[in-house]
Amino acid sequence: MFYTFMTRVVRPILWLLFRPRVVGGDNVPSYGPLIVASNHLSFIDSFIIPLAVPRPVTYIAKADYFEGGGLKKRFVRWFLTNLGHVPVRRGARRAAMGALEQGAEVLENAGAFAIYPEGTRSPDGRLYRGRTGIGWLALETGARVLPVALEGTDKIQPLGAALPRVFGPRPTVRIGPPMDFSHYRDLPPAKARRAIADEIIETIQKMSGQEYAAEYNERATQG
Repeated sequence: MFYTFMTRVVRPILWLLFRPRVVGGDNVPSYGPLIVASNHLSFIDSFIIPLAVPRPVTYIAKADYFEGGGLKKRFVRWFLTNLGHVPVRRGARRAAMGALEQGAEVLENAGAFAIYPEGTRSPDGRLYRGRTGIGWLALETGARVLPVALEGTDKIQPLGAALPRVFGPRPTVRIGPPMDFSHYRDLPPAKARRAIADEIIETIQKMSGQEYAAEYNERATQG
């Protein structure tokens, strides 16, 4: 019921406010397990991508969004929980693995699960090295990966900004063809996970045009 409300009421409002340009929307499979992998420039990314992907998408979300008091915190917790977002604490390997396992359950039920391979938002607009959790997820479930490149969302809500700008710069969402990684199953697991993460990031970089930072985004390991 909540997703129906989001689709029929909230989605048209968000579309009007942000007016995203969508390139490659016909690349989104209408059914079957799907890992949505995107670069990450802004908090608003998790609201922009569902406008371009016409099916329910479950996200990993920072555990901080589910904690604390106050009206704003309670609203965010209610909103994300009803959308099916999965909380994960930065730097906690066990928690991160638990979130990926929940993602695997979504995929095993033919759902779509979104993940930011960099781990967290870019602090400077560059694209950082991908973490291998996405490789584990792709190998574990056999799901295809949908590469997504966002542009301009950091202009709508820069890092540190409390609220997004509405009726401002239009973001662009570029969606590439789904990627199949079944051919990596014959490699040693660690090598396969690393190769998958690198190939996904390389694909996103070509789509986004971002400068590549050949290092991890260390913000992802901070509490």
